[in-house]
Amino acid sequence: MAPKDQAPDKQDDRVNVSRRNFLKTAGVGGLATAVTSVAVGEVAAQTGPAAIGPGDVPVTLMVNGKRIDLTIEPRVTLLNAIRNRADLTGNKRVCDRGACGACTMIVDGRTVYSCSTLAIEVQGKQIRTVDGLANGNTLHPVQQAFVDQDGLMCGFCTPGFVMATVALLERTPNPTVEQARKGLDGNICRCGTFVRIMEAALKAKGVARA
Repeated sequence: MAPKDQAPDKQDDRVNVSRRNFLKTAGVGGLATAVTSVAVGEVAAQTGPAAIGPGDVPVTLMVNGKRIDLTIEPRVTLLNAIRNRADLTGNKRVCDRGACGACTMIVDGRTVYSCSTLAIEVQGKQIRTVDGLANGNTLHPVQQAFVDQDGLMCGFCTPGFVMATVALLERTPNPTVEQARKGLDGNICRCGTFVRIMEAALKAKGVARA
């Protein structure tokens, strides 16, 4: 009877050993996977793009058809780079959080909030500011329309509205009222001159299609 009684114990021992071995093997396998993942991550980090900053780095911008070479920190916005380093102060810093549109510029044909766009990100792109619209003493058609329609009061929002209107009319030379509203809805006039601004946008003539 003893052998019969002992047989289940030996079988249990084999089962227990098997479980222990399995757990040990699983633990070693998990550790190996983790080590391999770290190694792969380190290799990817070494072969990825080089870190830039936090100090000054060279940045080249094409603004109003002219090359501007700057040495700035990577965190500097397009607005601050152009206003403070390139001395082009037409576009204003008002809300400084991409909400009012006063800093609107045109980058490769599309409007952007320059206060929330990094200068380093727009290298190699064509940047247009309100400073580059006039041809000598001759105003751009949109600028002239704002003057004719008295579409400005304090003037802080005006450069952004002008640039947004230029972009609108270059895409859609003869916009409907609804198209004009949609094209300018990213800009705010705190003085409330929206009626005159809309009149200027709809009456501006001679804007070439981009």
